[in-house]
Parts: sequence; structure tokens; C-alpha cells
Amino acid sequence: MKSTIILAMAFAAFSFTTVKNVDVTNSAITWVGHKVTGQHDGSITLKEGTLKFDDKEQLTGGSFIMDMTTLTVEDLEGESKGKLEGHLKSDDFFGVDNHKTSKFVITKVEGKNGKYKVTGDLTIKGISFPNTFDMTVNDNNTATAILKVDRTKYDIKFRSTSFFDGLADKAIYDNFDLNVNLKF
Repeated sequence: MKSTIILAMAFAAFSFTTVKNVDVTNSAITWVGHKVTGQHDGSITLKEGTLKFDDKEQLTGGSFIMDMTTLTVEDLEGESKGKLEGHLKSDDFFGVDNHKTSKFVITKVEGKNGKYKVTGDLTIKGISFPNTFDMTVNDNNTATAILKVDRTKYDIKFRSTSFFDGLADKAIYDNFDLNVNLKF
């Protein structure tokens, strides 16, 4: 009888986790980089991703891998577009030749009913730092989030006023945005 009670308590305490794969074809990650004289924007393709939910359909975790080789600039055309894409993929920025992917792994989730504060480790150029942001998960199997990323934490210092003086209107702000729209 005692072992039956212990077994029943173990099953009652056990919660089921559902892992949902992100539909990378219908999901989108866009970025916006800000500078003194304006901004540039573009996209990065999601290579793979999962979201984890408990038996009450509450978000509990997940992970994502971005294919940095797909980084594109959307607000420019022609030679200017190609030059900026090449520069962003160079060692001055994301060092794509040596770091083909970036990764985000959720380590903590607070909230419920589709409104969450998510914390996780963002890895860019092989360097990891925690990042916290709000995520909304909708009933139609979509999720959205906006991450503010301090590029200097990932050894991306090009034209940063945190490291260089006298940049004037050539300065690029340290933070950039990642706008995430997931379909799963």
C-alpha cells in the first residue's frame, strides 16, 4: 500500500512536456541596427527552433539557431546592399566565416496565458550572455518577441562610442533589435 501511494504521488507530481518544432519556412527574424544618421534593417533565416510547453500549454522553454550566412540588408539595393551585407558578415561584425550560426536557449520563463518574460542565453560569435525580453504566444500557434541586443558584449565594437572617441555622425549605436515572429 505504501509503495502504491508513493507511485501515485510521483505520477501526480510529474508534468508532461510537449516540444513543438518551429516552422522555419513561415517564421521570420528581422533586425534593425541604429546609427546617428539613421538605421538599416534586414533579415536572418531561422535554421531550427523548438518551443516547450507543459501539460497546461504554458511556455516552459525552447531553443533557436539562426543561420548567420543568410543575413541580408533589406533597406538598400545594388552595390550599397552588397557592401553592407559583406561588412556585416566580416569580422568587424558577426564574423560569419567562423561563426555560421547564432543560438538562443531559454533558461527561465515567467508568466502565463500567452504573456511571458523569457530569459535565455544568446550566443553570437561563440560568446554567450543572458537576454531577457517579453514574448507573446498566441492560440494560432504563433509567438512574437523583440530582443534588444548589446552588440559590444559579443565583441562587435566597430564604430561604438563605448570604445572609440570622435566618431561624430559615423557612430553606430551599441544596441540593435531582433524582431522574432515564430510559427509552430
